[in-house]
Amino acid sequence: MNTSESIKTNKTALGISKIMSNKLLGIISFAILTAVAAQVAIPAKPVPFTLQTLFVVLSGALLGSKKGAYSQMLYLGLGVMGLPVFAQTGGFSLGIADLLGPTGGYLLAFPIGAFVTGFIVEKNKSYISVAFAMFLGEIVINLTGAFCLGIFFLNNISDAIKYGALVFSFWTAVKVFAASSIYCAIKKNYK
Repeated sequence: MNTSESIKTNKTALGISKIMSNKLLGIISFAILTAVAAQVAIPAKPVPFTLQTLFVVLSGALLGSKKGAYSQMLYLGLGVMGLPVFAQTGGFSLGIADLLGPTGGYLLAFPIGAFVTGFIVEKNKSYISVAFAMFLGEIVINLTGAFCLGIFFLNNISDAIKYGALVFSFWTAVKVFAASSIYCAIKKNYK
């Protein structure tokens, strides 16, 4: 290998490592942002109001379907390991117990919500499409969470939809508007 080939190979390797580190940084960053957003909570029974899903849908939109889902899987993994990253629901459970509690269905739907959002945004990046993707990601999370809440805790799907999904309607709309605005601002500044 001559010197110019060696330099090209080193530049290529450096470029690939930068890309890989940035992707990894994005995944880790959104896991941390989701954990921080969990601490911004308004206590409510059976499920608190939090900002988590704003970062879930943003992770899918900004990182893409797979990396967005990976960021949320990392977030769940941190919680399962016992780190206090989940919203406090009044109990003192940590780790896997949170995934088995009233918020478990919502939490387990985070990777799916990020994936759905990212998948749609990868196909069309218009504002309407991004907002629709984020809204659909939020709906997936809320309905999955409400379904699990109804089956395992309330024993009534109708009450679960009312207290586990419809109660979040207004805040879901606010988070979708905020997340899609943040997405557009970031994409505009970093083309």
